[in-house]
Amino acid sequence: MGEMPSTRQRRRVLAGCLLRSAASAALLTWLYYLVPLDRELGATTAALLVLALVAFGCLVARQVTAVTHAAYPGLRAIEVLATAVPLFLLLFSSAYFLIARDRPSSFSEPLTRTDALYFTVTVFATVGFGDIVPVSRLGRVLTTLQMIADLILVGVIAKVLFGAVRIGRRRRDTAADPLTELPEDGP
Repeated sequence: MGEMPSTRQRRRVLAGCLLRSAASAALLTWLYYLVPLDRELGATTAALLVLALVAFGCLVARQVTAVTHAAYPGLRAIEVLATAVPLFLLLFSSAYFLIARDRPSSFSEPLTRTDALYFTVTVFATVGFGDIVPVSRLGRVLTTLQMIADLILVGVIAKVLFGAVRIGRRRRDTAADPLTELPEDGP
């Protein structure tokens, strides 16, 4: 059987995972505030959002595969979530910001990037404080789409990631134990 990592090694791996996760979320948020969101609202903007969500789905699918092959699948899954969830939220936040900038009457109040991010997170967390409300049909349609996507993200992707962790652990444990390759003796 393979050697078990020491407590110190496990702590180092965990610390690295948590640092990478925090750095990913911080970098994505920093980029959100840096990216110029000055395009006019139109079919191109809608197409870009759909394309970004498809790319997001492809990224998550690829990362799920990486979880199954990781030395520490549970920690790798944490890193995937720490990147995927902020990216998902920031995509919708960008869309809300663009709508509010192009069509100010779409929400109950003007939205800055921070307000758009706040609104996105309240919708994601299903708390909806009611201080910012989509007023226009476009705002309500996008908010509805986000709520549906939130349910998919939380339900399906979490289930898939947990399954990938289970597969990864099984694969790792099988590779670490050469006796699992031997057939069992009969009676």
